Amino acid sequence: MGEQNIEQFASESDRQAFMKSLLEEVRALEAMLEKGMVESGVSRIGAEQEMFLIDEACKPALTGLDVLEKLDDDRFTHELGLFNIEANLSVQKLQSDCLSRMEAEAQEVYAKAREAAHKCGSEIALVGILPTLTKENLGLDSMVPIPRYHALNDAIMALRGHDLQFTINGADQLVVKHDNLMLEACNTSFQVHFQVSPQDFARLYNIAQVVTGPLLAAAVNSPVLLGKRLWHETRISVFEYSVDARSTTHQARGLKPRVHFGNHWVDDSVTEIFKEDIARFRVILTTETEDDPLAMVAQGIAPKLKALCLHNGTVYRWNRACYGVHKGIPHLRIENRVIPSGPTVLDEIANTAFFVGMMAGMADQYDDVRELLTFDDVKANFMAAARDGIRAQMNWFGDKHMPARKLILTELLPLAEHGLNKYGVDKKDIDRYLGVLRDRVATRRNGARWALESLNEMHGRGTDDQRMRCLVSSMVEQQTTGRPISKWVLADFCEQQNWRESYLKVSQFMATDLFTVRPDDIVDFAATLMDWRHVRHVPVEGDDGELVGLVSHRALLRLVAEGRIGREHRVTVKEIMTKNPVTIGSDATTVEAIRLMRKARVACLPVVDDGKLHGLVTEHDLIVVSSHLLERYLTEEQ
Repeated sequence: MGEQNIEQFASESDRQAFMKSLLEEVRALEAMLEKGMVESGVSRIGAEQEMFLIDEACKPALTGLDVLEKLDDDRFTHELGLFNIEANLSVQKLQSDCLSRMEAEAQEVYAKAREAAHKCGSEIALVGILPTLTKENLGLDSMVPIPRYHALNDAIMALRGHDLQFTINGADQLVVKHDNLMLEACNTSFQVHFQVSPQDFARLYNIAQVVTGPLLAAAVNSPVLLGKRLWHETRISVFEYSVDARSTTHQARGLKPRVHFGNHWVDDSVTEIFKEDIARFRVILTTETEDDPLAMVAQGIAPKLKALCLHNGTVYRWNRACYGVHKGIPHLRIENRVIPSGPTVLDEIANTAFFVGMMAGMADQYDDVRELLTFDDVKANFMAAARDGIRAQMNWFGDKHMPARKLILTELLPLAEHGLNKYGVDKKDIDRYLGVLRDRVATRRNGARWALESLNEMHGRGTDDQRMRCLVSSMVEQQTTGRPISKWVLADFCEQQNWRESYLKVSQFMATDLFTVRPDDIVDFAATLMDWRHVRHVPVEGDDGELVGLVSHRALLRLVAEGRIGREHRVTVKEIMTKNPVTIGSDATTVEAIRLMRKARVACLPVVDDGKLHGLVTEHDLIVVSSHLLERYLTEEQ
């Protein structure tokens, strides 16, 4: 997707022409493999560092293009969201001090990005999903305004034919309905590239699939999305949904989503992957292509295979096969996409060392991993790691079943050390980076557990918005120290935070854990709810979540005064409820809510979006808001 000159098809003939080029390029790649043109006998590693941009309130900052202008460095580029940027690290030959050189450059680009961000009133956060993201950040106005992103959005939405809808269950439940591709921008990662020889590709790709589950279990850093505590690596689930181009019919038929782990081993060649993805996933974008790639191969010239690379960039395997040309020499890479960004640069390099070491060690010790595990077991490991992180249970060689923590400490870290030694990586670097990972696994302190434990410690203090801001504030502060996550202290509720930003909109402080009644319920139930929950208003909703009325304590008092509550009376809610109550939207400002309450002379505002009840704001809530803001004002005045 790095190609800039792309667009949706203008006509069916464009699609047909592009498909013809795509098929020719597959044949060209097969010819290059047969002729031995693809580089062999050398192993290299590289990485892409994705980052979030946040403002002073620890919320997404739409300053990506401004930061890139300040950076003026070819290694940096934009991502889908204006609150993301990416840095491409230099390629390193897998030997000697490659890992420490990779860390030195990663630390350099992190520091340089922070310096540029500060000039734009922003800060850098390294995390798989930013906890302070809200749905308001995921509109098309937050998308980088370049044609290829809008073309991809339009193409995906056209194929899907309806809004995105999904549910993720974790400690909380998240139900999402969304109308564009920007959910993909929730995710940032540290993508590791491993160059391999063509003749070894199938065996090494299968190994990459095997080690991805344990790798992810150790690296998880994305437990919160849109304020909900979900999977330990929620990126895995949300990314699959965010670019899901399947129509309802295709989903019912079992068609794979464009983000997937795979369903079987690779037998012989990288072309198996490209052919399967071309066969399964419709071409959605086009670009200019080379005239005759087969003729170029016949002349000993390596084509760029632009059509193949573009289509490959719209199919998101968690281990992606990549083709590239550097200084006229073509090569193959395995791109591991599961490692999240953060918690620190040091942790990211430790994850890289673990992945590369396991790949090398397993390749040296086992001829064919397909004989040791079923693919279903490997895929189950991956999904278990995404959900449960270091607590996941893993299927392993010899029909073993054990906790990820035990597997990593007893078998995989020694294997990774052996693999790195095999390639002549410096011992001090092996000890340093695998030691960081060992400490993280031994203490069970990865980014996901740190975040979830921190939120648990803050439970009951402030609003959800405030706790998320405290979490991000502590995260960024501890990232800058360079200490690995295993050495971090839990985030605490930060009283000194400027809470003005937490009370700008109704959605930030409205009550969402509502107790409601139906129109045909007896009034006694509504009265009992008020008594049990110590509330003065109970919303009345229909079976589909639509607001149909509001019961107030005053209406109940009138019934008592009239003597209409008792054993001999069966008054229903619909007889006393306020029909068509005054409501407000979740995106309204706090000031708008106050003005509306005063104008309408009401003490409660149901929060309604698209006719559905989403929350409740009361006089008491606004008194709390006012007291916090007044306290902050007085503090600033002093």
